[in-house]
Amino acid sequence: MPKSTSKAMAVLRVTSGNFLEMFDFFLFGFYATHIAAAFFPVSNPFASLMLTFGTFGAGFLMRPLGALFLGAYVDRIGRREGLILTLGIMSLGTVLIAFVPGYATIGLAAPILVLIGRLLQGFSAGVELGGVSVYLAEMATPGHKGFYVSWQSGSQQVAIIVAAALGYWLNASFAPQTVSDWAWRIPFFIGCLIVPLLFALRRSLQETEEFLARKHRPETREIFQSMAANWRLVGAGMLLVVMTTVSFYMITVYTPTFGRAVLKLSATDALIVTFCVGVSNLFWLPVMGALSDRVGRRPILLVFTVLTLLTAYPALAWLVANITFTKMLVVELWLSFLYASYNGAMVVALTEVMPAHVRTSGFSLAYSLATALFGGFTPAVSTWLIEVTGDKAAPGYWLIFASACGLIATLILYSSHRPVAREAVAH
Repeated sequence: MPKSTSKAMAVLRVTSGNFLEMFDFFLFGFYATHIAAAFFPVSNPFASLMLTFGTFGAGFLMRPLGALFLGAYVDRIGRREGLILTLGIMSLGTVLIAFVPGYATIGLAAPILVLIGRLLQGFSAGVELGGVSVYLAEMATPGHKGFYVSWQSGSQQVAIIVAAALGYWLNASFAPQTVSDWAWRIPFFIGCLIVPLLFALRRSLQETEEFLARKHRPETREIFQSMAANWRLVGAGMLLVVMTTVSFYMITVYTPTFGRAVLKLSATDALIVTFCVGVSNLFWLPVMGALSDRVGRRPILLVFTVLTLLTAYPALAWLVANITFTKMLVVELWLSFLYASYNGAMVVALTEVMPAHVRTSGFSLAYSLATALFGGFTPAVSTWLIEVTGDKAAPGYWLIFASACGLIATLILYSSHRPVAREAVAH
């Protein structure tokens, strides 16, 4: 098999599990209003939706734990074995959410079981992104690391496209009440059906040469010590990720709810916009990842944090001043361009600033903290901001905050006074 073909197959194998993780996360956001009715049937629609988004966000609180414990496992045992383990845990959460009966059938046990499913997914996701990103960085050909690592995020966009296409099919095939009653579960069932294929792909992965060449494999205690010694670096990395994770969940998971519940567009319109966002992201991520290989990570990170800072709220304000499908599509594609351009350089930058011996743990901890504290609660924060301000463009304030975090982190990590990676293990 030609080397280029074998590299492409390796990218497919390693990102396949990432697809499942993101597919289920998107489905939870896409069908938030239906999930709210099935598992959190309170009289106030705002409270019901907040409970649903709170459960969605709770899964992200498990990510730091997954980053520490599963990340230590990956750095000690190997990239391949770790990625197989995360897929197994993730699959358990997927099956649980797909098959749990509604509140009307089993009462309080229903939301509790859904919450457990989300916690399992969050625990596995804590290291999934880091494990995939590090694997891609270590297998990349010289001078093309940004391009290779961008496919970690690229697989997420494929998940968006597939989930949105399924949502469009559901709305076209079933009456709205049928979708609300039970048909919203169909995409979750499909996610369960593809699990065996994903396991087959993951099991055929080869360990990276860089990991095999490493003479010292740190124990879990040593990895924890290294994380403590490098807390400044992890903190700066977390701020770097805030821009990515907030904008990502804003333009993907929250978009269908924003379109339906806030802008009062049809569910079909919202899903078409989400589909187009996924396609846009899938185009810009590898393009900007490759560009960062040529011009460096810092210029791209600076340009797109500043652009987001200046345009996020004005773009949303322009949309809500006269709401149309076309204007929503234009604004979401602009936000997609900002997100994907920044993220194309950010993910590979995060793999480069972390110490090699704890690269998966460091990356995963920084990423999971940003997602747990900020990105995962983006749908809930956006819903709350609109409720308390009465301003439908208020989610733009959250994007401005996130872009400011990214700008500060870029200035810190690429300055002459950046945090220095510290060795806390004996080699």
